[in-house]
Amino acid sequence: MNVYKHLLAFSLLAVTSSFLIAGEVEIKQNLTKVMPSLKIDKIEKSEMVGLYRVESGNSEVLFTDENGTFFLTGDLYSTAGGQLNNLSETRKKKARAGKIASVGESEKIVFSPKGKTLAKIAVFTDIDCGYCRKLHKEVPRMNELGIEVSYLAYPRAGVGSESYNKFVSAWCAEDKLDALTLAKNGRAIPSKDCKNPVSDQFELGQLLGVTGTPAIVLEDGTLVPGYLTADKLAKGLGIL
Repeated sequence: MNVYKHLLAFSLLAVTSSFLIAGEVEIKQNLTKVMPSLKIDKIEKSEMVGLYRVESGNSEVLFTDENGTFFLTGDLYSTAGGQLNNLSETRKKKARAGKIASVGESEKIVFSPKGKTLAKIAVFTDIDCGYCRKLHKEVPRMNELGIEVSYLAYPRAGVGSESYNKFVSAWCAEDKLDALTLAKNGRAIPSKDCKNPVSDQFELGQLLGVTGTPAIVLEDGTLVPGYLTADKLAKGLGIL
């Protein structure tokens, strides 16, 4: 009898697995038929019954029915426990934090506090962006407050642009910190080229939903777009 039960359970599991795989295949076929450029990375059940989450190669997530006939975009919220919770943003924050953490320290241009580090931020930046330059002037105060600032490249004009080449030159300089500061102050720096992560970081920014600069990513993955003073940032981080 026990053997029979095990065989029955195995059969049911196999049927269920086949159904889920078939459903995923149908979703993928129906979506890519009308959107050939859509590169689907993952399909899974969402927290909402009957709704499937479709993750692609960009930062946008699709929600679809069980066969991909209907879909929508946007954030999925929960009211469980009487609390409003943005489930989509929670997942995005976790993904951002993971992706930023995967970037090695040697791949960033880091301005560190002289004393104890109380918080770390990553900043996607464009050398020619006015507000990026304004934010950079706040970096000494940020360091004074114990905030470590790691810069990642995000030349808004794209790979091969003048801003891109300036960042490559700063990255390849003997003193990256000084070269970046000079460039952000509008000073000319020697043109240099070497193996660098600039294009990879630009692509990473696009993947994480960066649409403008500066874009600050906190340690928990929260994306803060735009300029902030050092003190305002410190207050938001609970330092002041």
